[in-house]
Amino acid sequence: MTSSDEALQAPRSPYRAAGSLAGRTILISGGSRGIGLAIAKRAARDGANIVLLAKTGTPHPKLAGTVFTAAEELVEAGGQALPLVGDVRRDEDVAGAVAAATERFGGIDVVINNASAIDLSTTDAVDMKKYDLMQDINVRGTFLLSKLALPALRASAHGHILTLSPPLNLHPSWAGKHLAYTMAKYGMSLTTLGLAEELKADGVRVNSLWPCTLIDTAAIRNMPHGSTMVLAARGPQIMADAAHAVLTGSHLAAGDAESGNFYTDEQVLAGAGVTDFRPYSLGAAEDQLVPDIFL
Repeated sequence: MTSSDEALQAPRSPYRAAGSLAGRTILISGGSRGIGLAIAKRAARDGANIVLLAKTGTPHPKLAGTVFTAAEELVEAGGQALPLVGDVRRDEDVAGAVAAATERFGGIDVVINNASAIDLSTTDAVDMKKYDLMQDINVRGTFLLSKLALPALRASAHGHILTLSPPLNLHPSWAGKHLAYTMAKYGMSLTTLGLAEELKADGVRVNSLWPCTLIDTAAIRNMPHGSTMVLAARGPQIMADAAHAVLTGSHLAAGDAESGNFYTDEQVLAGAGVTDFRPYSLGAAEDQLVPDIFL
């Protein structure tokens, strides 16, 4: 068992939810492993219906798990699962996932834009195929999945779009370090900004969520020096608990805006009553954790 697997189990979560996702239908992109799977499993524990749209239908030589093994874990956790092999870059796959979710579960309450590609290369070094991949998955995929799910979300009493993207911090340091990736992630965040305003009258909430620290994922482990980097990371359960708090409103105080927020995991969980984040760490002391980018 890898440390990622152990983090996904997260037996010591300090988060105590004030609400439940029981009976709600969640459509998530790229939820076969990592943060996406952790978020899905936390919702499944409530008895949610999870529709997984992910590319991995057969085992990957370097990455554990498929969309089908992920679905089995969700059922074991207490939810219902519909695994769909598909790519957010393909219009027909996304349209098919929205249709399948509606047909199987009667609607869609939540869309989680989790699928994302990363390349921290500088402008000189970035391969344009990787640039296109990040734009297609991160920006276009987020926009497309959100767009095609809008009729179902408007029909829900709990319509919510949650995108895993950072606050729109326009300090030039981030663009200067990795312009291509910054543009792709900020494109996701602009989708949150715009849709939150556009959907105000429809009662559909739109928010973004981003980690304060490095999170142990396969994407990080596969980067240069990744196996060393994750020693100073938190497990994905912190993002799962934070996403649950946002989707149930467990973090909200009287008068808080329910839409158009760019949350961090610590901010949300502090609002939900968590005062000790040490259980989420994979072993490093709090002052030794690697901060995430964009903050």
